[in-house]
Amino acid sequence: MRVAEEIKDWVVERGLQPGDRLPGEAELIDLFGMSKGTIREAMRLLQAQGLIETKTGPGGGSFVGEVTRERAAALLANYFYFRDVTIDDIYQVRIALEPELAASLAGRLSEAQIAELEVIMEGYAHAASDAEEERNQHIASLKFHARLSDFGGNALLGFFIGFMAQILTDLTVYKRLYAAPNHDLWRTGRQHQIDLISALRRGDVDSAREIMRSHMEMAREQMEMQQAEVMKRFIAE
Repeated sequence: MRVAEEIKDWVVERGLQPGDRLPGEAELIDLFGMSKGTIREAMRLLQAQGLIETKTGPGGGSFVGEVTRERAAALLANYFYFRDVTIDDIYQVRIALEPELAASLAGRLSEAQIAELEVIMEGYAHAASDAEEERNQHIASLKFHARLSDFGGNALLGFFIGFMAQILTDLTVYKRLYAAPNHDLWRTGRQHQIDLISALRRGDVDSAREIMRSHMEMAREQMEMQQAEVMKRFIAE
């Protein structure tokens, strides 16, 4: 809707920030030369997108909204909902992005940030004893990657890496992409992350990149194997 885009442009041009008040309906009609119905429809559209918040009561009105990372990811996930996104598609993106993220963070993380990653790893410090624990450990491992992406200075890169981790988390639960515990895979994957933290701490750019790439390739193979196992179970049933 053209007038909704014009309102967004107007907000950006004036440098308005989340929480800033927008003009009232009558002023918007004058500003954009549109009818009351058109302005209201545009405002409803912007509100649905999370770009505008409306408050009622004393001090109420329309305000610039802030689209959270979670809301943006949910909207993007809706776009892919009816598209045939495969495990290989996801890992093609992860292999392209995550090694470079790791390289960019080598020597730049604070001890507090590294400690936060180590706390996440405590969630899978020991091998899983059953399929349910295997699932929970896999989801916790994905949180490690999402949190690492938060520490990068590139908001766009961080968003897409976090989004990939969320898609894989959802697939793990929805498609039951977990099976009986595989201790060799657990040991290898966890060692990758231990080695990665060591490389990040000492500022070894090349090692951080290669460790993450190896970790991603192993993870892709694991997920594809688990997906194949799910299909075999489905056919058998």
